[in-house]
Amino acid sequence: MKALKLKKELLVDFLKGLKAFGKVYGPVRKGDKYVYAELVDFSLLELKALRTILPVKKFLLPPRFSILNFNPKDGYADTLSSKSPQYFQIIFGLHPCEIHSILILDRLFKERLPDPYYLAARERTVIIGLSCVPDDKCFARSTNTHFVEEGFDLGFNELGDHYLVWVGSSIGDDLVRNRLDLFDENITQKDLSQYIEWRKWRDSQYQLQLDLTGMPDIMELSYDSPIWEELGEKCLSCGACSMVCPTCPCFNVVDYLPVGERVGTRERQWDSCMLNDFALVAGGHNFREKRSSRVKLWYTHKLKAFITEFGRPACVGCGRCIDTCPVKINVLEVARKLKGEEPIGK
Repeated sequence: MKALKLKKELLVDFLKGLKAFGKVYGPVRKGDKYVYAELVDFSLLELKALRTILPVKKFLLPPRFSILNFNPKDGYADTLSSKSPQYFQIIFGLHPCEIHSILILDRLFKERLPDPYYLAARERTVIIGLSCVPDDKCFARSTNTHFVEEGFDLGFNELGDHYLVWVGSSIGDDLVRNRLDLFDENITQKDLSQYIEWRKWRDSQYQLQLDLTGMPDIMELSYDSPIWEELGEKCLSCGACSMVCPTCPCFNVVDYLPVGERVGTRERQWDSCMLNDFALVAGGHNFREKRSSRVKLWYTHKLKAFITEFGRPACVGCGRCIDTCPVKINVLEVARKLKGEEPIGK
């Protein structure tokens, strides 16, 4: 993997040059939170932002998008075939855990049952990573997602007054060559030693720890545990955990037909297995009417099914569930409960 150096004061110049390839997005402030937004004014870029409200999956599978239009004369036309070629959507500022979430989505939407909408968005998305220092909600080291060696086109690691820039793809190489005059290609042993020391220091900054040893077995043996009823009593079934989780893949398909018309649109929308009507079927039967069963399903997917199938949890330790759930149900607390440990802060 190729590496270069870039002085910090040259970062904005480099990012502005990327507009020749497409729209550039990055984390900006929204109230006391952060969101990924198009960088029209680069002074709004927040380099110290840790987690955005919605994860990067909103670029790969938007919360709501049309998949086909239909009418009685022409039948239907899917939106993929009717779209003209587009420039890249270049997303800057993804932390290692966020890049790992894309790798998880790739397993779901590229391998077993390739999703043409995901594939089309993925093909035109450029990923530029950025190093970070964890806060009191991050536990990426416990999920082994605190560093990343694939899944990005460029990776920026902050080291003092410069960035060590890793080139992860041919597209990333093209982006660098667009402004090669800004980069220093002379990587010294001192630079590498500084990077290793930074990695060790950053790893020591994690305040939260989660031991996932034997978690699939613990989940299996806890299927009838009263813990699920306890969590179900607390859960508001708001679905916020699914909306902010970078790896939640569930969606619904809805047809929209104006009253009195015979033309319409079919849309895909984010859905959540935590919502009351997620498992509601024709005839009125609801397979998961109880909140406790929905909570159990969500955490079974995160902490058992995905580990059993792919050898890793469907959690990247980003801390969004900790930051978002109004009743403090999150991966860390659920795992600790299942293992009979005291809640954090008790």
